[in-house]
Amino acid sequence: NEEWLRARGVSTILGGEFESGLVALYRRLAASKAPAAQPEPRVSLARQEFLPPERAGLPPLAHYAHVALEGGQHRTAGYTEASRGCKHTCRHCPIVPVYGGRFRVVQRAAVLEDVRQQVAAGAGHITFGDPDFFNGPGHAVALVHAMHAEFPALTYDVTIKIEHLLRHAALLPALRDTGCLFITSAVESADDATLARFDKRHTRADFVLAASLLRELGLTLNPTFVTFTPWTTRQNYVELLELIAELDLIEHVAPIQYAIRLLIPAQSRLLELPEVRALVQPFDSAALVYPWQHPDPGVDALYRQVLGAVRVRRASRHEHFAEVLRLAQAALGAPASARAQRELARRADWRPIPHMSEPWYC
Repeated sequence: NEEWLRARGVSTILGGEFESGLVALYRRLAASKAPAAQPEPRVSLARQEFLPPERAGLPPLAHYAHVALEGGQHRTAGYTEASRGCKHTCRHCPIVPVYGGRFRVVQRAAVLEDVRQQVAAGAGHITFGDPDFFNGPGHAVALVHAMHAEFPALTYDVTIKIEHLLRHAALLPALRDTGCLFITSAVESADDATLARFDKRHTRADFVLAASLLRELGLTLNPTFVTFTPWTTRQNYVELLELIAELDLIEHVAPIQYAIRLLIPAQSRLLELPEVRALVQPFDSAALVYPWQHPDPGVDALYRQVLGAVRVRRASRHEHFAEVLRLAQAALGAPASARAQRELARRADWRPIPHMSEPWYC
């Protein structure tokens, strides 16, 4: 989005590993040097030694999102990163145009010092914001062992690809035993053709296997989705909801996940696909995306209905799910599966799972 930013007066743009460029900019401005063109690299992937973030002056941690627990309890949360970027190049991911399949490790000492200062500020939980915590599994596991040894009561959550959950299954007990409260995974879709278009490198069957694996290990899966794409049909939308019910994941899915619509930003790898180039409208420089409309207007209408439904405050995730399922059934003109109906009838067995008070998606 450089062209749009510069047209609005932005003179320096720093992406990726931005710290060295930011220091260079400071020194340049301090010396009153204003070259005609930006000398710092717009995107840097240079390896660097990280410093612990300086957090003085920020609002107290209690003012940010917290971890909601069963029984109305909650835990103050902090945030840090053990790595940046990602070694995968999923077509729909906005990280890929910047990092191009590379990632950079944040040194363990810097991460641990950042954790210490947040624990001192009241954090009882740490969210690791890495795009994929298992991009460097050795680094990740050594880090959480060190963190747990120093703060045995501290819990945390991480984001890991379905592919990595299965490939590194032997490492998952280490996460459980060091305080991992839940694992976010970008499932995106239960339709294999859509997953192939996204180049996600997992299948519907892999999702089912990963959900079973985490349940057996006593780890909570927090799946995220891109539910509305140009390839979403009314039928496979209902099938996704039924699969969520069949896997006993209704309480695991934040309601907003039912209304996530595919974004196609500048330089998205999705534009490699001729069908996507034929579908999108001209780039919208104000929204910073390529707009698109679904070939079936009924799917776009369902999206608007679902988005409206999840914005309504309801008592539980099951109640949100029930309303979304009702809308999807009406759009399809068919009832839900018997299994989905049985899951909705199990009110006495519903148990809230740990989750962030402000759910996010990837």
